[in-house]
Amino acid sequence: MTKVRDSFHSRIGFVLAAAGSAIGLGNIWGFPTQAANNGGGAFLFVYLLVTVLLALPALYAEIYLGNQAQKNPVSALGDACSNFSEGLGRKAGIIGLSGAIMMLSFYTIVAGWMLAHALSAITEIIGMTETSQWLSTSSTERNIIFTPIFILLGAAIIHQGVNAGIERWSARLMPVLLIMLIGLIVYILQQPGAEKGLEVYLIPDFTQVTDPKLIVSAMGQAFFSLSIGVGGMMVYGSYMQKNKDMGKLVLSITALDTGIAFLAGLLIIPALFVAQEAGLEVFSNNQLIGEGQLIFHILPELFNSMGTIGLVVATGFFLLLSIAALTSTISSTEVPVAYMVEDKGLSRQKATWIVSAIVLCSSGLLIAFFDVLFGAFIRVLTTIMQPLSCLFYFIVVGWLWKRGNKLRDQSLQEGRKWLPIWGNYLRYVCPILLSVVFINVAILN
Repeated sequence: MTKVRDSFHSRIGFVLAAAGSAIGLGNIWGFPTQAANNGGGAFLFVYLLVTVLLALPALYAEIYLGNQAQKNPVSALGDACSNFSEGLGRKAGIIGLSGAIMMLSFYTIVAGWMLAHALSAITEIIGMTETSQWLSTSSTERNIIFTPIFILLGAAIIHQGVNAGIERWSARLMPVLLIMLIGLIVYILQQPGAEKGLEVYLIPDFTQVTDPKLIVSAMGQAFFSLSIGVGGMMVYGSYMQKNKDMGKLVLSITALDTGIAFLAGLLIIPALFVAQEAGLEVFSNNQLIGEGQLIFHILPELFNSMGTIGLVVATGFFLLLSIAALTSTISSTEVPVAYMVEDKGLSRQKATWIVSAIVLCSSGLLIAFFDVLFGAFIRVLTTIMQPLSCLFYFIVVGWLWKRGNKLRDQSLQEGRKWLPIWGNYLRYVCPILLSVVFINVAILN
C-alpha cells in the first residue's frame, strides 16, 4: 500500500508557511544591519533590484523543482538531473541539506539570544533585576541553556507534520509577527531622531550603488532573507499540489518577505538614530558599533532609557524576533527530516529528534569555539553555499532537466507564451548575472 504524503491543505497556508520560512532573522536582524552599514537607501535600492533580477527567479526555480518532483530536495534534484547525472543531483541535494544544518546551527543560537532578551525585559518589569541582568548579558552558559530550548520549540512543531504542525503554526504566528512589527514602527517613528533615520533609509545616494561590496552584500542578504539555496523552499514546494500556478505563489512569498524586510528597516534604522539622539554611541567611522550585535547592545540601552514603557516595547520587540526565528527554523529543519523520512524510511518523529540532536551538537561546537567559527559559518553559508546552490538550480532548470520540464519542453507550453521567455531568462540571464557577482566576490577577496 502506497503511503500518502503529507501536504499543505490551502494556498494561503503554503504562502504563509513559505513566507514564514523566508521572514526571519535575515529580515529583522540581518537586513537593517546590512542597510545601515552599506549606505542605507543605496543598499535598499540594490537589494530590491537584486531581489527582482536574481532572488525571485532563484526562489521560483527552487520551489518549481520541488513541486514537479513531489519529493525531498535530494531526490528532486536527482530526478531532475537523471538525463545527465542523477548522482550529481543527489550530491547537490546533500550539500543543500548540509547548508540547512549549518543555518540551523547558528540560527538557533541567535534565536536563543532573542528569547533571552525578551525574558530579560519581562523579569526587569517584575523586579527580578539580577535575573534580568544575566539574561541580557552574553555568556556561554546562557547559550547552553537557550539554544536547546529553541531547538525543542522547532522540533515540537515539525513533529506534528506538515498540515497539523507547519501550516497551522505558520498561519497563527505570521499575522502576530506583522501586527507587532507595525505597532513598534508606529511607536519608534514618534521618537526624537527618527526623522533623520528615515532620510538615511529612504533617500539613496546613487554614487554608492555600483560599489561591488554593496552589491555582494545585497545579493547575500537577498538569498539569506528568502531562505534560498538550502532546500527549505524546495521541500515546501513539494508539499503543494502539483502544477499549481507557482508564479503567483512565488510572487506572493517574495512580496511578503521583501515587505517585512522593508518594514524591519523602517523600524531598526530610525531606532538607531533615536538612540543616537538619546546620547548613545551608535556609529564609528560610518559603521555600526558591534554590527550584528547592535540589537543586543544599542537597542536595549535605548529601551531602558524610556523607563517602564521601554521595557514593554523591548518585550514586544524581542518576542517579535523570536517568532520570526521560529518560523524560519521550521523550514530548515524540515529539509533533513523529509530526506530521512522518504529516503531512509524513518518515522517523522524519529527523524525529527535525530535531526534536532545533530543540530544541537553542531550548535554546541559553535558555542565552544564561538569567536573562530560563528562568523565563518555565516559567511560561508550566505556568500558561497547559498549563491552556488542557486546557480546550480538555474543550470538544472535551464539545461540539465528536459523531460517534464515546462520551461524547456515545447509540447507543454501550449497557450503559455510567457513560459519560453521565463525559461530562457532562467537559462541564460540568471547564471550570467550570478557569475558576474561571484567574479566580484573573488576580486574583493
